[in-house]
Amino acid sequence: MSLINPDITPEKDFPLRDDIRLLGRLLGDTIREQEGEAAFEIVERIRQTSIRYHRDEDDVARRELETILNSLSRGRTNQIIRAYSYFSHLANIAEDQHHVRRSRAHAMNGAHAMTAPAPREGTLARALKLVQEAGISQTALQAFFSSALVCPVLTAHPTEVRRKSTIDREMQISQILAQRDRQSLTPEEEATCQESLRQAILTLWQTSILRRNRLKVIDEVNNGLSYYDYTFFKELPRVYAFLEDQLAAIDPIWETTELPSFLRMGSWIGGDRDGNPFVTAEALRQALLLQSKHALGFYLEELHCLGAELSLDGRYVNVSDEVQELAKASPDLSPHRQDEPYRRAITGIYARLAATAAALGHGDIARHAVGNAPAYSNVEEFRGDLSVLHRSLLSNGSGSLSRGRLRKLRRAVDVFGIHLASLDMRQNSDVHQRVVAELFEKAMPGAGYEALSEEQRVALLLEELRTPRPLTSPYLDYSPETSSELAVVHEAAEAHRRYGRAAVPNYVISKASDPSDILEVALLLKEAGLLRPREGEMHVNIIPLFETIADLRNCSHVMDALFALPDYMRLLRSRGQAQEVMLGYSDSNKDGGFLTSGWELYKAEIGLVDVFNRHGVALRLFHGRGGSVGRGGGPSYQAILAQPGGAVQGAIRITEQGEVIAGKYSNPDLGRRNLEILAAATLEASLLHSGQPAPREEYLKAMEELSNSAFEAYRALVYETDGFEQYFWESTVIGEIANLNIGSRPASRTNSRRIEDLRAIPWVFGWAQCRLMLPGWYGFGSAVNAWLEKRPDTGLALLQEMYREWPFFQALLSNMDMVLAKSNIAIASRYANLVEDEALRNAIFQRLRHEWEESIRQLLAIMQQESLLDGNPLLARSIRNRFPYLDPLNHLQIELLKRHRSGDVDEQVVQGIHLSINGIAAGLRNSG
Repeated sequence: MSLINPDITPEKDFPLRDDIRLLGRLLGDTIREQEGEAAFEIVERIRQTSIRYHRDEDDVARRELETILNSLSRGRTNQIIRAYSYFSHLANIAEDQHHVRRSRAHAMNGAHAMTAPAPREGTLARALKLVQEAGISQTALQAFFSSALVCPVLTAHPTEVRRKSTIDREMQISQILAQRDRQSLTPEEEATCQESLRQAILTLWQTSILRRNRLKVIDEVNNGLSYYDYTFFKELPRVYAFLEDQLAAIDPIWETTELPSFLRMGSWIGGDRDGNPFVTAEALRQALLLQSKHALGFYLEELHCLGAELSLDGRYVNVSDEVQELAKASPDLSPHRQDEPYRRAITGIYARLAATAAALGHGDIARHAVGNAPAYSNVEEFRGDLSVLHRSLLSNGSGSLSRGRLRKLRRAVDVFGIHLASLDMRQNSDVHQRVVAELFEKAMPGAGYEALSEEQRVALLLEELRTPRPLTSPYLDYSPETSSELAVVHEAAEAHRRYGRAAVPNYVISKASDPSDILEVALLLKEAGLLRPREGEMHVNIIPLFETIADLRNCSHVMDALFALPDYMRLLRSRGQAQEVMLGYSDSNKDGGFLTSGWELYKAEIGLVDVFNRHGVALRLFHGRGGSVGRGGGPSYQAILAQPGGAVQGAIRITEQGEVIAGKYSNPDLGRRNLEILAAATLEASLLHSGQPAPREEYLKAMEELSNSAFEAYRALVYETDGFEQYFWESTVIGEIANLNIGSRPASRTNSRRIEDLRAIPWVFGWAQCRLMLPGWYGFGSAVNAWLEKRPDTGLALLQEMYREWPFFQALLSNMDMVLAKSNIAIASRYANLVEDEALRNAIFQRLRHEWEESIRQLLAIMQQESLLDGNPLLARSIRNRFPYLDPLNHLQIELLKRHRSGDVDEQVVQGIHLSINGIAAGLRNSG
């Protein structure tokens, strides 16, 4: 089995071809050994026939392929689906390793990322060079780092359907490929590597790729923690070390400077309650406990290794008095180490940290301390002891030793603290409204909060926020919903006491639309002591999330009204006069379509920048992006630099969701590259692009007109066409996705089948599975056609100019280019045949086909391309080579859906559908 066509493979991609051939051969051998020669021969016949069909567009090959697939037994069907699913996963591993290989080769040639085209231009080295060339002063650069925040936020919105067991095996395969790349192997060593690969692939084949039971919240927490082991613990400190060394090479002023930890991790896993009844105060407590245990477990292991390394004898080296004091206080009384002060000091640090872990309830640790010691009262004490070691080594001729494991451990402690990642709370504004209404009604019967106008609500909330007395009473009974919500904020307050305020620093409000939505959360925080009226202190950032088209259009007015309230501004001063706002890509897309969502998000940022500047408030944007383009996905570097001027003020948070987390961060080399890209893009956007002039007025007017037309076309189809809901549910695997054990959260916010109530993730995922990718392009063709009808002579030229000159429009069309390249209208038409109502099926699919064709035609005209992805041949080749492996999966999924929906409840049929969902998602990669 091979994904690469040897006739068109460029020389630089030969190693990728060889890796895929090797993995494909080993998978084929495994199938032959485990399932028999007949199974292997069918897999090969399907592969060769599908390749012939795609290469020659041969109708005979297409009919032959259909005949083979239709003749499969149920057991054989699932074998074929597993074979092609696993091959897609293995191809992904090989491609990821090739990206690492090319980046390393580029660096070794001396260029690193200085002159490379995107996406390598997002690396830190190039960003620093651009800043230097632009004449940015060292003072400005220091000011940036002192206040910057770059934070990827892992969320439990899974379109990642693989189990951790399969991801672990894939990680093993990736590591073996990396080992083969970085070493000159003897024939014996090469044979050993291939045998290890064979064993890993055999284990993968014999491991279930699907979960039998739906994940619990704590399972999702543990899955998220695995990426710290894969990448974050080791690679984040390396990013900082690289950055500090690069700065020191630029200017000696940086040689003794340790950068503030501006690149940190965030999480929603265990704190996001919006639509998930399983995220409770207890879930929040458990998530925080697991996070802390993971962090301290890593530190303890690193301390153990550090003690083994720092065997310095005090008779041969000078040691600071501070280290000597640590050594004296250590419970390590072994005579073998009496002349090794660093080891004794580290043993004492280990004992104190072990005591800290016990005090936090972590239970037994892997390696016990040699004796008792007092627990650290806070992370600063622990970090201070590590700094004592650092200063002593530095001042006594052992500075190079301080730059090894100790340097990385000190940075890890500064980044992760004892809480690991900042865990956000999130809840829907409708819930807050009901809870606050009940609190007022219990305290002041007849208050009628929900019937009040917005002005009356704000007045009542402000009045209550001015008094330090609680609104709740221990002598009153509250509804389960209210009790649960109050328990969560009280648990957050307890987390502040146990782990520090960085453990739970944010409260995100979904569906925010009025100032009262923010003040309601302030009231709940007050009840838990997280807001102190007398002191004017707020210990948690309150973050409104604007996610519908209407809310995006109104968000600057909401913030303007909020900042006009002296009481709120007083509280905001305790947060450094900075306000975070979250913008929702997924729901705005589902609400208004791809083009309108992108444009309204851009305009919202412009409006927010203006409002915040007028009120003297620092803006921090939190981008709620998903994995797919339909949910705000796409290359992070280009997305950040495409923001309007002033929108990236040294701070940005971005959600990382679904299969994107595994794709970006399961491989440590790719993980580091992605972390560098986020940091570099934020640096460039803040220092080089913040003062860039606004786009030309005619660009803005053109975009507004295009957006209005696209919005009308999208809404007319999705929300105004009778029977569209039925078409969607019958022509996609949405019903089956809803039953797949991919997360703790239901697919819809309610029990209805309405598009409005459906979560954006299954909405996008469903369209991806049937290869239509509707959320990533629908409405574009209609919009451009309407534009050109009014301007037949000049319209196209202006759009082409906008694409060349305007980063926002360029990123928008580039992402659409990728999505359309992954679509396949012929396969989508076969899914359309699943719709039982023939008239409905024909009416809607014809509209879809027409819009798809027009969108491609106009996109190519504007980008001046002959075909999709002309400007990205590597991605084009990857996608084109994947199609022969995806098409059989789609064909079999359709046949299984027919059987299942006709009443066939055979477990093999259900399992086959779920396996096919996994395989198609793997083949498409960023599809959810």
